[in-house]
Amino acid sequence: MDEEHAYTNNLIHESSPYLLQHAHNPVNWYPWGEEALQKAKDENKLLIISIGYAACHWCHVMEHESFEDEEVAKLMNEHFISIKVDREERPDVDQVYMNAANLLTGRGGWPLNALALPDGKPFYAGTYFPKNDWLKVLNYFVDLKEKDFASIKEQAEKVTQGINSLDNVPLRDDEITFSIEDVDAAFKNMKSRIDFKKGGKVGAPKFPMPSIWEYLLQYSYLSDNEKALEAVTTTLDNMAFGGIYDHVGGGFARYSTDAKWHVPHFEKMLYDNAQLVSLYSKAYQRTKDSLYKKTVYETLKFIEREMTSPKGGFYSSLDADSEGEEGKFYVWTKAEIEAELGDDAPLFIDYYNVKESGNWEHGKNILFRKETDKEFASKNDISVEELQKNISEGKSKLLEARSERVRPGLDDKILTSWNALMLKGYVHAYRAFDDDKFLDSALKNANFLLKNAIAEDGELTRNHKDGKSSIQAMMDDYAFVISAFLDLYQATFDEKWLEKADVLTTYSIEHFFDESSGMFFYTHDDHSNLISRKMEIPDNVIPASNSEMAKNLLFLGNYLYNVDYYKKAKQMLNNVQDDVRQSPNFYSNWGMVEAHFIHPPYEVAVLGDDYENVRKELDRNYLPQVLLLGGKNEGNLELLENKLVEDQTTIYVCQDKICKLPVTEVSKALELMEIK
Repeated sequence: MDEEHAYTNNLIHESSPYLLQHAHNPVNWYPWGEEALQKAKDENKLLIISIGYAACHWCHVMEHESFEDEEVAKLMNEHFISIKVDREERPDVDQVYMNAANLLTGRGGWPLNALALPDGKPFYAGTYFPKNDWLKVLNYFVDLKEKDFASIKEQAEKVTQGINSLDNVPLRDDEITFSIEDVDAAFKNMKSRIDFKKGGKVGAPKFPMPSIWEYLLQYSYLSDNEKALEAVTTTLDNMAFGGIYDHVGGGFARYSTDAKWHVPHFEKMLYDNAQLVSLYSKAYQRTKDSLYKKTVYETLKFIEREMTSPKGGFYSSLDADSEGEEGKFYVWTKAEIEAELGDDAPLFIDYYNVKESGNWEHGKNILFRKETDKEFASKNDISVEELQKNISEGKSKLLEARSERVRPGLDDKILTSWNALMLKGYVHAYRAFDDDKFLDSALKNANFLLKNAIAEDGELTRNHKDGKSSIQAMMDDYAFVISAFLDLYQATFDEKWLEKADVLTTYSIEHFFDESSGMFFYTHDDHSNLISRKMEIPDNVIPASNSEMAKNLLFLGNYLYNVDYYKKAKQMLNNVQDDVRQSPNFYSNWGMVEAHFIHPPYEVAVLGDDYENVRKELDRNYLPQVLLLGGKNEGNLELLENKLVEDQTTIYVCQDKICKLPVTEVSKALELMEIK
């Protein structure tokens, strides 16, 4: 027993903050692994597999109600082997038991609580249970095990068969053509589900879903579809104005509980903010809207201040709760704002819709906006510049005051895939705004990954905490690191990043690729010890690892003249083409892959002493169908051979291995790409 705690279980040796939160529960928790599974077999006990994550509000509630309760713990310890899983560290485990929950109940979520045979085959699964309901469930299956264990085993076999049948992707060998008309039809299908007044998808809760809006941003560019662009800008405007955005400190919460983006679920996830930085940066390139630039800068300030380790890795999340209350860190009474801002308070209070009675609950206010700066300044008869100065000073004072509050819990584990998404966000911000500090942060993180997550042969680890990595990487780790290195190459023209991307791709094909389907498994062939080896196919709040790998293979195939990569990418898209057309909301990243087959990317090579300034000038434009390459010299890429002209910086616009006449002005290059 720990000297300071009545109970200490096997989670005390783990590094995950979520698992450590449960290390002093009276429940005799084990981490996922062979020890727990073997113990269940040896003692002929059923498994409880309880899955959550550090920023999960209802996970904390169930812990307090049930897992800290001695009555519940006694029942769990006597009749079950209990396993705690951090879903962010082990999404492969989560995927299996989430499938079970969806099959059994038609819904899923976290906390996820599954009951399984000692071999891991699930027979029951659900989400949050109040204490009395949880006791009823456990007692029911304790009794059923004694009286009719055969029925439990029969149910476990049926559920396992169902899990194995999900996400099976057959190899499609018929030749499919891709056309912009197909994408037009897909957008028509999507339109009825888009909220054109408040943005996002119709209804509540509202999740940011960055991949959907990036897909529509790209589609609107290729098709000149103004309605698609309106869907994107309406969403981005309302999110940046809404309570889902932290107006004092920057950054976005995970989702809005209402249909207006007003009331957030206050947890902040790295993966959301990473993707939204990319999306707002690209939307700025397209629209030049200053709101988007401000949103990116404030969000990255938040990442730098609260989510970045001294060595350049990015932490995973901030909890929704502090001092036992959801959102307490982020909300304000009118009196608190008046006390901090004094004579400047009335304008600030009006700007952010603060009320004496509160605009949320218990007299508290969530800051949100309704008007543009121009509209608000005009209404208050002041200049936009004076308004922005006043609001900026007010936010600084509130941020300082907020820093004295008890902070939400930080999940400081560093996940490879999420770090790669944030690396991409920094690269996209650098390319949109030409701010060297963003590139510096991207390079620092890339070098952190090289040192701590990537072996010479291309094998990755998934997690890093306290100087150690303990979990083998999943397919999303490989997919997003490859993608990040491809983006980093385009921002620097340093071929090291292409070479690393190729090493990782080769390793991925060797250990994750399934020849029979042409797709990638989610787990490594040497570390796939679950009851089912699954694939990630549909896109969700994060794009699927298969869609990202298809994009990677297409881009690398272009850069390296690797026909096999290109063929694999096309086959992967072929396999899911019906889904892309019928369910574009769940295949948005796949839709972006499709766009590159409809309109093959331009390979734009920039060679010569002034290559960096030319590249930066190109990056002032939104160019989703362009792959940049080049440098001061020709380097090692075949695409650059014999293209260097002495005493001249030259731009080559190529497509489908055909190059147009070289030019020396960016405006001329854009004309060759039919971009005005």
